[in-house]
Amino acid sequence: MAEKLLTVRDVSLSLGISEKEVMDLAESGKLPAYKIGGVYLRFKREQIEDFRKSSKAALPHKIDTSQEYSFKDKVSDFFYFNDFYILTILIILLIVFIIFRGS
Repeated sequence: MAEKLLTVRDVSLSLGISEKEVMDLAESGKLPAYKIGGVYLRFKREQIEDFRKSSKAALPHKIDTSQEYSFKDKVSDFFYFNDFYILTILIILLIVFIIFRGS
C-alpha cells in the first residue's frame, strides 16, 4: 500500500510552526518536500520526524498548535484540492442530461 504523504498543514501542526514557514523551509531546501502535480507540496512523515530531531534549535518561533483541524477546514481543503474534478463531473453530467433529454 502506498505511503500517505503529509500536507503543509499536517507538517505545520507537527513542527509547531506556521504553514508559511513550512513552505519557506521547503522552498529553501532545508525541509525535504515533494511536489505532486507540479503544484502541491507533500512531505514524508519519516523525513519530517528526522528534521524535527535534527533541528530543534533551528526552527522558527512556535505557534499555538492546540487548535484542531476543524470539519470546516477539512471540507474547505477538499473543495480546494478537488475543484477541477468536481467541475468536470458537473459538466459531464450536464452534457449527458442534455443528450438524453433531446432523445
